[in-house]
Amino acid sequence: MDQYTLFQPQNILSVSQLTGYLRQVLESDNVLQDLWVEGEISNLGRPPSGHLYFTLKDSQSAIRCVMWRNSAVRLNFDLRDGLAVEAHGGMSIYEAGGQVQLYVDSLRLAGEGQLFQEFLRLKAKLEAEGLFDAETKRPIPERPSLIGIVTSPTGAAYQDMLNTLRRRFPVAEVVLAPTTVQGVDAPPGIVAALERLNRQVHPDVILIGRGGGSIEDLWAFNDEMVVRAVAASETPVISGVGHETDFTLTDFAADLRAPTPTAAAEVATPDRTELLSTITELANRHTTHINALLADLRFEHGRVQNALDRTSPKHAINAYRQRLDEILSRLDRSMQVKLEKKGLQLSNLQQSLRGLSPRAVLNRGYAIVTREKDGALVKSADQVQPGEDVHIQVSCGELDARITKTTQEEQHDG
Repeated sequence: MDQYTLFQPQNILSVSQLTGYLRQVLESDNVLQDLWVEGEISNLGRPPSGHLYFTLKDSQSAIRCVMWRNSAVRLNFDLRDGLAVEAHGGMSIYEAGGQVQLYVDSLRLAGEGQLFQEFLRLKAKLEAEGLFDAETKRPIPERPSLIGIVTSPTGAAYQDMLNTLRRRFPVAEVVLAPTTVQGVDAPPGIVAALERLNRQVHPDVILIGRGGGSIEDLWAFNDEMVVRAVAASETPVISGVGHETDFTLTDFAADLRAPTPTAAAEVATPDRTELLSTITELANRHTTHINALLADLRFEHGRVQNALDRTSPKHAINAYRQRLDEILSRLDRSMQVKLEKKGLQLSNLQQSLRGLSPRAVLNRGYAIVTREKDGALVKSADQVQPGEDVHIQVSCGELDARITKTTQEEQHDG
């Protein structure tokens, strides 16, 4: 039934028709299928199936979330109630319960995404101004005689750069412009260190860097004031901030980006052979190019995958997964109730059996008398004669006796 037919005047919809239509609307919206939502984890459930069910909430609203097992196993941190996270996924509806849910495929701790968005915003701004243009990059001198370094004097990065320079090109003189490289005081300190080297020392090349860390730790090298100072430096600058996978805006503004502080010292000095230096430079460019191509391919793959997901039957499978979890939970509760009921019935039957047992009669003072000769039950006095042996069973034991006298009780009508 198409949309036009479905919503004809006076047309009464079934619940299934309505929820099915809502699912189609949600899953056909590209925005709703590629969402980042920030909130606090609550009502976290971990059923044996390995799927995760939780609520993402803020001070005013909440939304139910589902994370299937194949996505949950990729989490690199412990998920718990009260944790602030950023969730990525798409919106759909659980038709069996009529519940709109966010189907999460990845989670990250809150804050990281905001810094990255600020990184992209500032990068786009400075790039538009031409600060990162390749035409503005100056060549690095092949044999520098005076090298300036901007970093913390107490950090391992300084010792790594100094040791590398002494090993590769000991004839070069090294001048350190000390500064903090992390925290609120780092950006003005880095700018002042660059200005001192440019105005007072005039080195052939400047190395700027620090060791690795989180995006927050490296944020001083994304500061706009620092990036502009690097781009405006009279002396060519080589950036060596963090590890190989770390990129800062200082890397883009510098005349040359090195993956680590040690690598910055290496590219600033001549190697044993010019060929090896050329190969290293080409390898770095190739790596950067491949990473850019891979990023484009990943983006295209994600776009195609989202399109395929919207046309695949996986929504029904996902709904059945959640439905199965609910059925198993109800089955477990039902079996428990039935076992308790059967146990109560068994107890009542045992009590009834105990009340009907002959031994219960004996416990009230009665006895069972049988003839010794044939074991027949004696119900009347005329069944035995004086001198005849009988057997008597009482509540706690048995007796053997001999009849000495019998008396027949008269029967009365009524």
